[in-house]
Amino acid sequence: MGVGAKIVLGAIADDFTGATDLANNLVRGGMRCLQVIGVPSQEVNLNNIDAVVVALKSRSCPADEAVTDSLAVLGWLRQQGARQLFFKYCSTFDSTDQGNIGPVADALLEALGANQTVMVPAFPVNGRTVYQGHLFVGDRLLNDCGMQHHPLNPMQDADLVRVLSRQTPHPVGLANRAMLAQGADATRAHLSTLAEQGVRHVICDTLDEQDLDVLAEATVLMPLVTGGSGLGQALPAQYRKQGWLETITQPGRLTPASGSALVLSGSCSRATLAQVADFLDKHPDGGFALDPLSLSEGDKQQEQALVFARERLSSNSPVLIYASADPDKVCAAQQALGVARAGALVEETMSQLAVALVNEGVGRLLVAGGETSGAVVSALGITTLRIGEQIDPGVPWTQAALAGRDAPLSLALKSGNFGGVDFFTRAFEVLV
Repeated sequence: MGVGAKIVLGAIADDFTGATDLANNLVRGGMRCLQVIGVPSQEVNLNNIDAVVVALKSRSCPADEAVTDSLAVLGWLRQQGARQLFFKYCSTFDSTDQGNIGPVADALLEALGANQTVMVPAFPVNGRTVYQGHLFVGDRLLNDCGMQHHPLNPMQDADLVRVLSRQTPHPVGLANRAMLAQGADATRAHLSTLAEQGVRHVICDTLDEQDLDVLAEATVLMPLVTGGSGLGQALPAQYRKQGWLETITQPGRLTPASGSALVLSGSCSRATLAQVADFLDKHPDGGFALDPLSLSEGDKQQEQALVFARERLSSNSPVLIYASADPDKVCAAQQALGVARAGALVEETMSQLAVALVNEGVGRLLVAGGETSGAVVSALGITTLRIGEQIDPGVPWTQAALAGRDAPLSLALKSGNFGGVDFFTRAFEVLV
């Protein structure tokens, strides 16, 4: 159960970095935000909290498991009095033909007794836009941006109406850019007309911040909205117009950071590969590469990584341990070990390294990759994160209290595709 005042927004996120991404935008919109890890099983202090984002690992698990966990979180959030619910997934709509976006959205709507929701994956500031129902990453269609090689959820179709129609038995419609250009009232009327026609899910075109503002105004009274974190940056202003939210100064203020700096990178996205390369260019002796094939042979490489980190963490520069690799190398490891085992080896190793090195004094930890972040946070026993200020769009610093530590752990969880090329070094420069 929660302790404290009722919250304005309750969100269910299908992975850890996605949860932090949404929480970051809510803080930037002026909401005091807490991220909860997993289905809450103990009391959570919600005093002076406006929004709660619950992080699940439900993006790539079996659909029925994702539905069960999401419904459990929904029940808890409703107990906390959330005025609106938000189902958050990746801005690249990561999913398969079996789900999990469609099945989870259907289950949430049915539990709420609602007949429609919107699908707003776009995050224009990070180059994710939707036009005529097609998702773009920068100037490339989703299926031509690198996501077609995603190791778990390869995205080979940019038409989101078509993608979602394969995941749900219910009609999927479109609110296109021409409709949004007519404003919030016209968009709301269009959604109502589609609902009368039995259209349960509406993919929404979004090209810029103004489109997000229109969609937020049009949907603020919907019981459930879904999407990426872009919509999250527009909703707080609408909550204030409704009289639900006070103006808050410094909603992302955290305790000053302390301790040595470590980067753990398991993502193999193009953005993360560039960030690894940039870090190694600036710190030629500061990175240690993990290889799933070597990890499968025993503990030797993990022990080498620990020795490497311990020798360097006494300096002022961050240390990088990474399993990020190009698609050919990833494919070779997956073919030799299997997709599941290759990923599990990396996640387990990163988790054990995080626990050991945090216990030995790491106080500033950056983790790249949604699956890696989930594994690390779980291994550290973190149940809540207070959300701080933004590093780059979609990535804030957070803090967590850990048993046996006087100071909180400063933690940044980075989605693989997010952040500038110098993210792994600049993140620590902006942390105070």
